[in-house]
Amino acid sequence: KTKAKAIPTKRSPLKPPPTPLTPPPQPRNPNQTPQRHTMASAYDREDGLAPPQPHGGGPADAYDPNYVPDSVKTFVVHLYRHIRDKNVYEIHQMYEGGFQRLSDRLFRDTPWPSAEAVAPYCDGDHVFLLLYRELWYRHAYARLSPLTASHRSESWNNYCDLFSVVLHGVVNMQLPNQWLWDMVDEFVYQFQSFCQYRAKLKNKTEDELQQLKQFDKAWNVYGVLNYLQALVEKSMIAQILEREKEGLESFTATDGYDYQGGSNVLKVLGYYSMIGLLRIHCLLGDYHTGLKCLAPINLNQQGVYTIVIGSHISTIYHYGFANLMMRRGMLMLPRNSTKFCFIL
Repeated sequence: KTKAKAIPTKRSPLKPPPTPLTPPPQPRNPNQTPQRHTMASAYDREDGLAPPQPHGGGPADAYDPNYVPDSVKTFVVHLYRHIRDKNVYEIHQMYEGGFQRLSDRLFRDTPWPSAEAVAPYCDGDHVFLLLYRELWYRHAYARLSPLTASHRSESWNNYCDLFSVVLHGVVNMQLPNQWLWDMVDEFVYQFQSFCQYRAKLKNKTEDELQQLKQFDKAWNVYGVLNYLQALVEKSMIAQILEREKEGLESFTATDGYDYQGGSNVLKVLGYYSMIGLLRIHCLLGDYHTGLKCLAPINLNQQGVYTIVIGSHISTIYHYGFANLMMRRGMLMLPRNSTKFCFIL
């Protein structure tokens, strides 16, 4: 499964930071070979001393979930601070860049440190640790295989806890649209992955079969649909998009962000959940219901779904596929989707 990256638009609050002041030039020895200096974030620097059992290159049994490298400590501290400050640009940079670089350098073949191990560096914040676990399990799905039924069930429980906080709590933060789309996209992907894992019983050991019986409630299709539908209804995104047609809302104009100091999490998650529902109903073969879930979004105009490339492609693909399966064909594709017609 590939993930496409978002390109911040001019309307987005992802504004670049001010240019740092450069130090005055220092006299250089004429016999010294010139060196090219590059700037790097604090969490990108190499650690000083390696632990007795290094991450990312040793055997799987060398992984210590309680060991936190200095780079990860700094990464967690900075990410937690930027989320508290609602600094969307820096969150986006760390999410898209810093997390991937640390994964490549330190955790190529092993998981990230456990949430309990990094808790002291984020004041034990419950919501932040839910977000951290969401990244933790996504990294595990992408790089570690095979995952056990226990791991898959734990990821399901973390999504349930995270979405429950969004639905029933007070979330006072703004996250990049790319991260919010990836949450919904990964949620649907892990549901599909678990269904495929559960269906392949031939090569399962007795212990694996016992785990499947133990975690039979995990990734239940009704539970997945209920959470996505609850996000759509709680966010009132359909009503927001309807009022936007009358000029009473500016959801699309602000790319879903709240410039009044509020949160964009519930509204944007609700928006992307409509696309997630379309995808799941396509998997289930209920194309009519899938298209009905997407009806509040006007695909003939630019919208929040076009900001994130992965969201744009997924929307047009599943919209076109659902229409094709209902024998409506290419005539039902929106006008601004001609560049994606090759997918069909």
